[in-house]
Amino acid sequence: MLNLNSTLSRIKNNKFAKILLENFISLSALQLFSLILPLITLPYVLRTIGFEKYGIIMLAATLVSYFQSITDYSFKITATRDVSLFRESDLKLSIIYSKVYLVKLIFLFLSIGLISIIILFTYDFYRYSIIYFLTSLSLIGYSLFPEWFFQGVEKMRFITFINIGVKTLFTLCVFVFIRSEEDYWIYPLLQSSGLIIAGIIAQFFIFKNYKIEFIKINWRKIEFAIKDNFPVFINQFIPTLYNSTSTMLLGVYFSNEYVGIFTSIRKIIELFATLISTISKVFYPFLVRFEKSFNIYKNIILSTVIVLVTLIIIFNPLVFIYLSLDYENELKVLLILAFGLFGYAFYDIYALNYFLVRRKDKLVMRNTLFTSLIGFSLAFPLVYYFSIVGAAVNVSLSRLILGGGIFIQYKKYNK
Repeated sequence: MLNLNSTLSRIKNNKFAKILLENFISLSALQLFSLILPLITLPYVLRTIGFEKYGIIMLAATLVSYFQSITDYSFKITATRDVSLFRESDLKLSIIYSKVYLVKLIFLFLSIGLISIIILFTYDFYRYSIIYFLTSLSLIGYSLFPEWFFQGVEKMRFITFINIGVKTLFTLCVFVFIRSEEDYWIYPLLQSSGLIIAGIIAQFFIFKNYKIEFIKINWRKIEFAIKDNFPVFINQFIPTLYNSTSTMLLGVYFSNEYVGIFTSIRKIIELFATLISTISKVFYPFLVRFEKSFNIYKNIILSTVIVLVTLIIIFNPLVFIYLSLDYENELKVLLILAFGLFGYAFYDIYALNYFLVRRKDKLVMRNTLFTSLIGFSLAFPLVYYFSIVGAAVNVSLSRLILGGGIFIQYKKYNK
């Protein structure tokens, strides 16, 4: 008890420890809601609209995910880093804000245009065009929401308040408006609307609480920002080649129902992955300024992933009861995806919070590019011959190679 009191006293008197603790509590509360609310709605949605219709929605989300990385253009990493360094200068923050949103606007229009062309000229997508168009509206919400800004100034409670409010409203609306299989189109409408509302509220928070002004940026600076961000953008975009392509190919080779089964199992794993990314997000701006704290962060992440995978192995029967799923390879798929969390954790540790903190963007880009192209190439035969199991193998194998590769680079760098 004395040790606990002593620890709490040190945290109370240490400014940086207090900020870390506040941000961790804020993001933990957000992730707790992010975990619980989908856990509440997912079984209801699957029972109400079925795995096939859910698969259509997830296929549309998969297509949009390629463009989500484009509209973000890695600013969740680079802009967070810049805001963390220049947080005391209103002028610098205004320049960063203006530059980020001008680039985002360019890529948002480009992305929506390309998605529209793909939908109109692809029969299977055009059949469900309303679902794809409603899902593509989520890009507006993703572009508007300035998570990078709040993360950079280490005021993550703003993110928590906004997201919890919007996600709670979304959850209630799912139960109120989705009452039959024919209501499946409402799901992407609610998701996109929630993201747009969250983005608008977040912008209001920024202009109310910070002296941010929109500054005219000349084209040369915009062009420089695009070029400068490109290595980190590759790190963020290229993994979608194996992450999203596996799901897309299930819809192409097999059926929307297979997509629904795979994505519902994977959603459980991704909920656990958010716990790992929460710790990374809390530490990232702190590590930008205090690189020597890396080992503390590393040990926390490694302990977390071991506990999470162990829990999945022990309590796996509950997952399938919860999903009302009856698929012969369900356990195999779950365990394969679970072990991929080790690769996910290694990438967060050594790529995002070690090399990118030290601005070794191109080193990380080479590792990411190599691994993701392997994963993209393997997706076609693995999914074609082994369907859902093959998709799971491809995602986890790619993550393990990605994390393992960057770990080897870390060892070489620190010889």
